Amino acid sequence: MTDTLLDTDDTSALDDYLSASQASLITVEGSYAVSVHGEIIINKRVVPYHLVPDAGFLGKVAKWRKLDADGRLSLLQERWNAASRAELESELRQCALKIARIATEHELDPGSAFNAFQARHELARLRCKVALERIEALRDNRTQAHEASKTHDAVNLSLYPESFTLAQKMPRHFIAILGPTNSGKTHAAMEHLIRAHSGVYLAPLRLLALENYNRMLDAGVAVSLVTGEQRKLHPDATHVASTVEMLNPNRAVDVAVIDEIQLLEDADRGAAWTAAVCGVPAMTVYLLGALEAEQAIEALVERVGGTLEVRKLERKSPLEMERQPLGSLRNLQAGDVLIAFSRRDVLSWRDQVIEQGFPVSAIYGNLSPEVRAAQAERFVEGETKIVVGTDAIGMGLNTPARRVIFTTSNKFDGVSEGTISAALAKQIAGRAGRFGAHETGFVAGLDASTHKIIATLLRQKIEPLPATGFFVAPNLDYLQQISAASGQLKLFTLLELFTRHINVHDEFFLPANLTDQMEKAKWLDVLPLSLEDRYTFSLCPVSTRIPMLERALKDWAGLRSQKKPAPLLRMEGMMGRNELQYLEDTCKLYAAYAWLGYRMPDTFPHEDMAQSLMQSTSEKIDQMLQAQNTKHRHGHGARKGHKPAGRRQPAAKKGFRR
Repeated sequence: MTDTLLDTDDTSALDDYLSASQASLITVEGSYAVSVHGEIIINKRVVPYHLVPDAGFLGKVAKWRKLDADGRLSLLQERWNAASRAELESELRQCALKIARIATEHELDPGSAFNAFQARHELARLRCKVALERIEALRDNRTQAHEASKTHDAVNLSLYPESFTLAQKMPRHFIAILGPTNSGKTHAAMEHLIRAHSGVYLAPLRLLALENYNRMLDAGVAVSLVTGEQRKLHPDATHVASTVEMLNPNRAVDVAVIDEIQLLEDADRGAAWTAAVCGVPAMTVYLLGALEAEQAIEALVERVGGTLEVRKLERKSPLEMERQPLGSLRNLQAGDVLIAFSRRDVLSWRDQVIEQGFPVSAIYGNLSPEVRAAQAERFVEGETKIVVGTDAIGMGLNTPARRVIFTTSNKFDGVSEGTISAALAKQIAGRAGRFGAHETGFVAGLDASTHKIIATLLRQKIEPLPATGFFVAPNLDYLQQISAASGQLKLFTLLELFTRHINVHDEFFLPANLTDQMEKAKWLDVLPLSLEDRYTFSLCPVSTRIPMLERALKDWAGLRSQKKPAPLLRMEGMMGRNELQYLEDTCKLYAAYAWLGYRMPDTFPHEDMAQSLMQSTSEKIDQMLQAQNTKHRHGHGARKGHKPAGRRQPAAKKGFRR
């Protein structure tokens, strides 16, 4: 579900109507809907709301896009007008009065129940139900049985920050450095970290952890690298470069740097950033990220304790929208980055760009971090002239582009295809221009429609992150507490209890998206494994959408339950058109084995070999991408007037930087 823009029609009348009506358009599960905000008065108390009216759905994406501007405005006016607002507020008022009556009768604070009226992507009738459940849960708590009360207490996250005892004892000072891409957010923080006696860098990606590990090594710092799949341990390490999930809350340091802090809002991984802010034991904590994270940071720091300093930066080089769309690949120039939003589209556009005579770097999410870094390095060094990539280039890659060109403004979000968010458009577009390399960055769409939408997205003001609802995932200690209080032993049931109790009883913290973990828990609960083992396997970063990987994880869990070691099979690349995909999946298989090897070395004893095979497979993928460059250029010939760059030694001989 995302805020969305209309496509290419004149939207001024519609925008004016939305603004005047305190409304906005969103997409929910493949349909357009209107989300509205306002307030009602209950017993002299102002109760704000931000909801989708029960009649607020405007139709499926395909149906909506067939309407012209007048048709869209007419449909919106039919669904959202003075009468429908009165109907909505009457519904909310009836619900709120019932909540107020229960609160008065039982001497309860109705605040958390009223907060349920602020959920801009959800239907009013459903949020009324949640609001009533909250006040009824508060009421029932007064009389509920002792054991049920213990279960709730075990999951009560109002004391979540206090569970990080070392961090809570320290007088921490937070420094938020906020700004757009290419504003120099990282430099000052990393300089302080390098000078500190001890420190930790927490990254959103293994790629970024590795990059700043090398940065500290180059500065002469004794530093270790710790990620889910990889360890490079310095015997006298004073510093650690780590992925955010690998935070060690029991090692005190002078300085910590938490990168991409706006990912607090991510339902899948945001819990790791919540844990990092609550639990990193550092005297000075840098929070680096987007400007829209400011109010969320203020709220979270106020809750966890400590002082806060906010520094705001601007881009070092200007970013400009081209006057016209690119129009044709014949108009590409060296230094351009072409954006698509799927692996298939990236490879298709890559082949078409090569036909124009350009050597190309391809970057997409399914590639290992090492391959993405190698492909980016070829572009930086001038061996390739064009990058074709997904939004994977938006974070953690040094791709100093002269111009960023969007082939489309639509992306499939797992449910439906729709217009990308303004935040994502700005993050990707921000890769254009690099201080000291390209003094001005340029952005364009490939065609007129895409060009217009991207221009609108870049002008749009991004809504700030909310100051409540921070995501939290259960650690093993929490699950064991719930198990002791409830008597439940199944991982799936414990995760379900965690989610249900937080959802009803707390509004400052919310459960992270545990869908994938709970799906794995269903079959793990059948095996004779300890809760700790089932929990560990449920977190293994294996996509259940790739059959080979899912089968491997089930086989490995079975071997663990039988107390047998798990062999590491050397997967040989299959021949044919799908060999690249096969190698990509194989690299993920080796990474998953290494991940488990660090946690269960007795069952997964070949971690070093897994690391080696990850490396060699990554090099093979990089060679294959470069060989395809050469094949296509020789097959189609160079573009008139353009001489392709000469070849260098393949990556297998040069090797990746480790």
